[in-house]
Amino acid sequence: MSALSQFRNFTQLLPQTDLMPTLFIGHGSPMNGIENNEFSESWADLARNIPVPKAVLVVSAHWYTHGTFVTAMDFPGTIHDFGGFPQKLFDVQYPAPGDPKLAAEIPKLIHSTPVGLDHDWGLDHGTWTVVRHMYPNAHIPVLQLSIDYTKSPAHHYEIAKEIYALRKKGILVIGSGNMVHNLRMLSWEIINGGGYDWAIEMNDKFKNLIANGDHQPLINYRNLGTDAMLAIPTPEHYLPLIYTLGLKNEKEDVSFFNDKAVGGSLTMTSVLVG
Repeated sequence: MSALSQFRNFTQLLPQTDLMPTLFIGHGSPMNGIENNEFSESWADLARNIPVPKAVLVVSAHWYTHGTFVTAMDFPGTIHDFGGFPQKLFDVQYPAPGDPKLAAEIPKLIHSTPVGLDHDWGLDHGTWTVVRHMYPNAHIPVLQLSIDYTKSPAHHYEIAKEIYALRKKGILVIGSGNMVHNLRMLSWEIINGGGYDWAIEMNDKFKNLIANGDHQPLINYRNLGTDAMLAIPTPEHYLPLIYTLGLKNEKEDVSFFNDKAVGGSLTMTSVLVG
């Protein structure tokens, strides 16, 4: 049975609860935003098997800021924050509405740091390439919460705990990045599949810690050795995972999907909580 078939079988058994699931999604290449492949198909399938959210809040690797901000405009623009891809990717627009009222509530939940209301950013490719497959009609409000690059992983974990109440209000919170993300070591010879030994070993270590609910080593990932530094040479793609872990309560199960390495040094492994 394929990994996607296993995931579909699992999601069909998901219980309907009042607590919205939360996700970490390995978003990978921007091309996943327009391709129908095993990754994008699983995103669409996931959306069909979880409750329809009132809004989506994404913590994207690609909004890396000094300070913490949340998008607060009525209609966030589609940001094409990449280069060297086909024109048809730049032509994509994802016209989902924002939710200024929800945006104004988020700073009230977060006490560990000030949160600014942003009217300039929009939806970057860490958000729209995923969400457009999940909700192609663009009818659900979508917001982004930025990642403050001056703060520690422990700080981001605390922010996630502070916004846990959003899950009780029907808000789907998504961390969007990649567990293993080292573009400098990307191999075009194995771009369609496969990973270096260190990438696969670190991905498996991350998964085991997540499955066991052992979050402290993941927060203090710099202590996990040389391979961890190869997997996470810079933290922006990893920190969205920390948000997803912080949003998990102790009683919840986790499952993995899109558990595959591509290009040698990048993994698409994703996590469903709830």
